[in-house]
Amino acid sequence: MKSAYELAMERLSKSDPEAGKKLTSEKKARLAEIDLIYKGKIAEREIFLKKRLEEVLAEGLFDEMEKIRSQIASERSRLEEDREAEKEAVRRGR
Repeated sequence: MKSAYELAMERLSKSDPEAGKKLTSEKKARLAEIDLIYKGKIAEREIFLKKRLEEVLAEGLFDEMEKIRSQIASERSRLEEDREAEKEAVRRGR
C-alpha cells in the first residue's frame, strides 16, 4: 500500500517530469550568478529611490513621498519576478 504522499508525488512527477531532475554544477553556478545580479539591481534601485525619498521628505512633499514608497515596492517586486523567471528558464534548460 502506498501512502497519500507517495501517490501525490507520483502524480506530480507525471504532470511535470522535469521537476525531479538534478541541477548540474553549471546550472547551479548560473542560478547563483542570477541571484547576485538581481541582488545588485535591487540594491541599486533602492539606494537611488531612498535618496530621492530623503530629498522629498526634506522638502515636505508628503504626496510625493507616498508615490516613491510605492515605486520602491513595485520595482522590487518586478525585479524579483524577473529574477525568478530567468532562474526558471535556466532550470528548464533554456
